[in-house]
Order: sequence, then C-alpha cells, then structure tokens
Amino acid sequence: MIAALLGKKIGMTRVCDESGVVTPVTVVQAGPCTVMQVRTRDVDGYDAVQLGFEDIKPHRTTKALIGHAARAGTGPKRYAREIRLNEQATVAQGDVVTVDLFAEGVGYVDVTGVSKGHGFTGVMRRFGFGGQPASHGTERKHRSPGGIGAAGSTRGTGRAIRKGKRMAGHKGHDRRTARCQRLMKVDAEHNLLLIKGSVPGPNGSLVFVRQSKTRK
Repeated sequence: MIAALLGKKIGMTRVCDESGVVTPVTVVQAGPCTVMQVRTRDVDGYDAVQLGFEDIKPHRTTKALIGHAARAGTGPKRYAREIRLNEQATVAQGDVVTVDLFAEGVGYVDVTGVSKGHGFTGVMRRFGFGGQPASHGTERKHRSPGGIGAAGSTRGTGRAIRKGKRMAGHKGHDRRTARCQRLMKVDAEHNLLLIKGSVPGPNGSLVFVRQSKTRK
C-alpha cells in the first residue's frame, strides 16, 4: 500500500539539526486511520482503500455510516476518504495504519488541504491590482478594477466578459496541494509528522498526506 494518511494540521514550529540550522516545519497529526473498505479490480473495477479518521459520537452521524463502520469492526468516523491504488491492497478491512508507513525512507510528501477562506474581497486584495490613480479627479473609485469590457481584452467576444475574468469575489477556501514537501521527522509515539514549510488550511483542518508522486 502506498504511504498515505488522513490527518489534522496542528500548527507550525521549528526544528534544529546537529549543525544548528533551524528549519520551519508544520506539525500534522496523521492517523491512526482505520481501513473502512477495500475495493478490488475484480469486484469494483479498480483497486482502492477507504480510510477513516477521527472518532465521532454515534448521535452525530447517520445509521448508514454507523453500519458501514461496524463492518470494519470500529466506530463511526468523522472523515472518510478513498485512495486509488495501482495494484491490489496489502491491507484488510479493519486494519489500522499509522505513521509507521512514512518511516520507511519516504523523504518527500504531497499534502492536500482546503486553503483559508477570506470571504468576499476586492481585486486589489484578491489579485494584487494596482487600483485607480490617487489624484487627478478620482473620487471614491480608488480600489475599483476599472473598465472590464474593453475591446482589447474581449476581442472576438464583442462586449461579453470572457470566462475567468479577474474580478472581485470569494477569496480562498479552495482545495490546494503542496507538492514535494520534505518530511523532516516522524514521531510514531504521538502520531506526528513534521513537514518542512507550510501546509494549506487553518490549524485544526483536515489534510491528506501521501508519498510524493513526482519526487522520491
């Protein structure tokens, strides 16, 4: 099975190596995760493993999910995600996977999470626009985007606005993946991963950590 776990972002700290170099790291509580279901190519058409993370009280979920967890011999979980595999899984339903998966020479990981949401913002904050001139008759329009229907930017579409036009709107709260992040340390006793650099999302949010696809 590929090294992959569900976890929770705890926050940031720093580690110091033997030569005195200080490295900022993000602490992620990864697992333990229970194998809720194993999909096979013969039955489902593809190979995958469904992981469940973080126990939840039964009255906060549905009877269907309670029964789904009971088949794996565990209680209901707050999060459940499926991991596609290129070959048949080496784990069985009901097994518990921990950060020991990453202790076997996994040097780089990809971390997926939902970025921080900033609500509705203007173009200057959202895209870094320069705004309008501060003088020369500009009145109460200093932070506006300016003309959005100019002929040069909409050539071929008339006065219509092209799809993807940078305008004011909801900033953040998007699914993002930080690729090729170096895994600095694995704390098996406390189920912690120390990952160099930043990880998308606020503290306490769900993250998905897996072995890097592009860098080994």
